[in-house]
Amino acid sequence: MKPFPRALLLLALVLAAINLRPGITSLAPLIERIAEELALSRGLISLTTALPVLCMGLLAPFAPRLALRLGLERTIALCMALIAVALLVRLFGHASSILIGSAVLLGAAIAVAGPLLSGFIKRHFAGRMGSVVGWYSLSMAIGGAGGAVLTVPATQWLDDDWTHGLAVWALPALVGGLLWLCLPNRAECEADAAGAGLPWRNPRAWLISAFFAIQAGLFYALATWAVARYHEAGLSLLHSNSLFSVSMLMGLPSSFLLPWLAQRLHNRYVLLMGCGLLTSISLMMITFQPTLLPELWAVTIGFGLGGSFALSLVLPLYEAGSPLAVSRWTAMMLCMGYSLACLTPVLTGLARDLAGSYQLPFMVLTALALLMTLLAWLMRRGPLRHPA
Repeated sequence: MKPFPRALLLLALVLAAINLRPGITSLAPLIERIAEELALSRGLISLTTALPVLCMGLLAPFAPRLALRLGLERTIALCMALIAVALLVRLFGHASSILIGSAVLLGAAIAVAGPLLSGFIKRHFAGRMGSVVGWYSLSMAIGGAGGAVLTVPATQWLDDDWTHGLAVWALPALVGGLLWLCLPNRAECEADAAGAGLPWRNPRAWLISAFFAIQAGLFYALATWAVARYHEAGLSLLHSNSLFSVSMLMGLPSSFLLPWLAQRLHNRYVLLMGCGLLTSISLMMITFQPTLLPELWAVTIGFGLGGSFALSLVLPLYEAGSPLAVSRWTAMMLCMGYSLACLTPVLTGLARDLAGSYQLPFMVLTALALLMTLLAWLMRRGPLRHPA
């Protein structure tokens, strides 16, 4: 088979990564408006964020098996198509059941694509995984930030109809799917089929998964409720949205820079601890002093969470040898991580309804950030190599 141009392989990875987040983050700037128009409680509307994350956890273990049957590249192309369909369905999102159903379909597609993209990196970019993971996580951050920043202007441009503002994100998914269909579909090694299970008995896999679960939970809780927290504290809705946008945008430099530094410095766990501490301090300020230098803490929490996510993506790449083995480690990390992370937006919304303010649930989020820092400290001895 003729080698496929490396630049197009990287472009395919970037386009796929961009499409993994807008379907979720695009809801945050509109969530209060949607809840009002559809007469939904905060706990129920938070399902639009929680259900994709739950699916991303529960369905991730199926990704390696699908890759064995269909091929890695074709499976990812199918995922891009499903993301596009899920977002197009939101054109009819004035029915809450359709809006929530689209969230389930979206989560299923992301669940399968995530682990396989890590295997794709291991297969085609084994010699420079740090820099390529930097591009991968940067692209996800761009997609997430785009969903947060551009959805409101897109909604206003499209007759101020929020269903159109949400559905417009199907376009990049269609473009990404077309490119993945052009990639040669390479069959997985039959020797990997016998070991297609996830590394559930490996203590280190559990430690990595727990770290990922907390950082993902913090991200999705903030993606759902950060704007509402700022607004409750007395900031205008425009100011609150701008602070959330700043946080999402600050994930861009950390998503690219920190995996690159981790490869150069060979000490990614110190960087993980630094990100955890930065996130903890920022959340503490948002919890207790949300109007004191809010721009500063929006910058630092975006940098800290973006860096934590990017560095966590690197970890499975150093734990397994083959692309499918990396996909299995990543599948376990995503399975446990997202299955638990999906609870944080819902519990935050319910706690807000019960407590009457966001301060109590944000105190819990701060404690979780401190626990995340502790887990990074426990992982500091570095990866151990295990059989694929």
